Amino acid sequence: MAVKVIDVNVGVFDENNRIADEVRAYNKSKGTKMINIMASPGAGKTTTLLRTIDALKDEYSIGVMEADIEASVDAEKMIAAGVRSIQVHTGGECAMDASMVQQALKEFDTDGIDLLFMENVGNLVCTAEQDTGADYNVEILSVPEGDDKPLKYPLMFSICQCVLINKTDTRNWFSFDDDAVVERIHRLNPEAKIFFISSKTGEGFDQWLDWLRNI
Repeated sequence: MAVKVIDVNVGVFDENNRIADEVRAYNKSKGTKMINIMASPGAGKTTTLLRTIDALKDEYSIGVMEADIEASVDAEKMIAAGVRSIQVHTGGECAMDASMVQQALKEFDTDGIDLLFMENVGNLVCTAEQDTGADYNVEILSVPEGDDKPLKYPLMFSICQCVLINKTDTRNWFSFDDDAVVERIHRLNPEAKIFFISSKTGEGFDQWLDWLRNI
């Protein structure tokens, strides 16, 4: 007897996509732009956000939604820096989905917030698979991770409007081909903006900040 196979992938994601559209509509009604920050653990999401917020805090009202499986250390860092922040525990899930974002927004007063950054759970797989309702997706790839990551995790680099190549200050210690990574990302996503930055030294941040100002 032949095995019957049913492809239900579209149906599985339909509900999430519907809620994601509701999240976008809700944020638009508040005048809030939501930016989903994704990266591997240790790529520099939190340090990049802290430097970004410090540079833009006099221009915009900024909020941060921190997503982790456990702990609240990142949200505590944001609050210590004077940023309105909420911690979301995903209950063991490896990424945020639209339903989680919608629930978090009900608990997080976003009135008056211009830019809402969501620091997603650290990985390059699950976070790329769900539409969170964000207006923009940003991937942070660090130099120590290597220039081959677009080849290994193509979906992540396909869905992002912006890619930050972080930790450029470590180039002397790691083999990383700038031209190769740009070519690999643009082969997947020709429209992606790519900025080489260092969240430690501030190198390249002017371009990244200008991009945020113009979204």
